[in-house]
Amino acid sequence: MADPFAAPLRHDERMFDGKRILVTGGTGSLGKVLVRRLLSGLHGRPESVTVFSRDEAKHYDMRLLFDRIAAASEDVVYQDHAKTLRFRLGDVRDYNAVQHALAGVDIVFNAAALKQVPNCEYFPGEAIATNVGGPLNITRAIASAKLPVETVIGISTDKACHPVNVMGMTKAMQERILIAANLDCPDTRMICARYGNVLASRGSVVPLFHHQIRSGGPVTITTSEMTRYFLSLEQAVDTVIDAYRFGEAGDIVIPRVPASGIRMMAECLIGDRDIPIHELGIRPGEKIHEILIADDEAERTVARENYYAIRPSLPEFSEGAPIVPVLKAEYSSRDHVMDRAELMEMLRFNRLRIEDEPDFTTMFGTRSFPTRTPPATVPA
Repeated sequence: MADPFAAPLRHDERMFDGKRILVTGGTGSLGKVLVRRLLSGLHGRPESVTVFSRDEAKHYDMRLLFDRIAAASEDVVYQDHAKTLRFRLGDVRDYNAVQHALAGVDIVFNAAALKQVPNCEYFPGEAIATNVGGPLNITRAIASAKLPVETVIGISTDKACHPVNVMGMTKAMQERILIAANLDCPDTRMICARYGNVLASRGSVVPLFHHQIRSGGPVTITTSEMTRYFLSLEQAVDTVIDAYRFGEAGDIVIPRVPASGIRMMAECLIGDRDIPIHELGIRPGEKIHEILIADDEAERTVARENYYAIRPSLPEFSEGAPIVPVLKAEYSSRDHVMDRAELMEMLRFNRLRIEDEPDFTTMFGTRSFPTRTPPATVPA
């Protein structure tokens, strides 16, 4: 069976040649994989890749991680990473720090964000300061200082579509800020990449389910009806890089990916182990189903290779000819659920089954989970 998450990797060997790239929030799950891809040479040899983050401990851990990659690789690209990879302490909330970080930069990937839905519900001011204030600072700095930044890619989420929680509302605001900034910064292309839950990232249910299963259970879910879009970290990075490669100013680029029922995900990971599943109820700010493209956005959605792209509603982005939409209704996780065989194949392909013993610490730095694997069945 073909893996629903497997996508051909495009080798654009010159795309980032000589580019000076800034990755805000570069020490996060996506940031680390994005930085590793940028250093891999698959898309060219950038002059510099700068990780901009406020956590010096994560800077240290990430530097050690890439030192280990370089030591284990014979690839001259990785061996040369010390000349390319840079770390800069700073916070996207701090305008002056952002302005200094943007000096001499060609491309910005804005991955800095508060992403935990319950935390954003309890501390909405903090979510606004990072998820809204960050992109505002980036666009203000570019416009005020007339910085020659070529492209800004904002990392968004399915929760930005018809948002019902603070995290989604702030991410929706980031989308609007970047789209509108194209008008204030006509020499800078501003694009967003919107996608669903990233498998095995911080906050994903997959490492949580592994921890609960290895501890003997129970596995906890919110509700059996819940569905979510899922994609691997590599596929998330593909989306971000492809948005840079073909996205037009004002685009919200969206991958075409399948969804999964949360209960089925838990059942597939549990397998024949005698481990119960407990429902806890929906947490503050959660939806039962996620939507990647809303009804009102569908009429502005076009095809870009193997992706969708939502065009802005602002008339300044109209090219005169009416948009011929490729969707007639919303793009909801409720309507694109994988069957059990497809979900098992996706877990197998990404080596995320219990028996695969995935090392989540390679993504989480010092965070780890118990490594005791329970027996296939638990005696009564």
